[in-house]
Amino acid sequence: MFKDKKISFIGSGAMAEAMIRGLLDQKVVEAKQIIAADPWQARLKYLNERYGVAITVDNGKAAEDGQIVVFSFKPQNLERVTPSVRGHLRRQDLLISIVAGVPIEKLANSVAHASVVRAMPNTPAQIGQGITVWTGTLDISELHKGQAQAVLGSLGEEIFMNEERYLDMATALSGSGPGYVFMLMEAMIDAGVHMGFSRHVSQKLVEQTMLGSVEYAKRSNKHVAELRNQVTSPGGTTAEALYHMEKGGLRTVISRGIWAAYQRSIALGRGDQHKPDL
Repeated sequence: MFKDKKISFIGSGAMAEAMIRGLLDQKVVEAKQIIAADPWQARLKYLNERYGVAITVDNGKAAEDGQIVVFSFKPQNLERVTPSVRGHLRRQDLLISIVAGVPIEKLANSVAHASVVRAMPNTPAQIGQGITVWTGTLDISELHKGQAQAVLGSLGEEIFMNEERYLDMATALSGSGPGYVFMLMEAMIDAGVHMGFSRHVSQKLVEQTMLGSVEYAKRSNKHVAELRNQVTSPGGTTAEALYHMEKGGLRTVISRGIWAAYQRSIALGRGDQHKPDL
């Protein structure tokens, strides 16, 4: 699938590095098949020395030399980067964008290219444990889909959706999801410290509890509510804690927060930078 193909990264930050590392670790491609483009020479030097990939400050050259081009820069740089790429993509090339909040139609129009994939990874992708939801224009072929799966799979799991609207949902659920998890962890760690644990011990207890619970749920074929009931004895400590969490509206607050993130993602996709009063 990638024989005689090159993958060019326009923007070479943390997520691009995670993809490069994943592609090489999984032996999807060799280092000589990867091109990293970035305005920062120090960053390019690091990537070249660390991974052996080709480097350039010329976005147009990177796009021209690659058959698969990955947009991995910050959204505020879109208007500056796309003119340097426009005209350098061939009809058979594939453009993959992980630029947050930029609709696929805008991406396609900005570079005058029809075969475009838009993807929404999340932070754990930086260690190969992410989940990426993606979609594509009607012009992407089955070959392009396979290539996108392999590239995005370098970040962890990937899920294809046939409608772009699901990316706003994914932004709210999995894209922003690590932030919710980190806040819950923070609250649990602080509670442990309040009870008398050192912060180091409390953090270790919470981290392993989170990790083990997720792995347990993944291996089980039971609904998470059933798993919760398994550890909730009548009149016990877990039942007492959950009673107070439900009474405090934890479930509702989480649901409303995710819905608000979803609405915000839709608004940003329309170009609305105004944040409504809460």
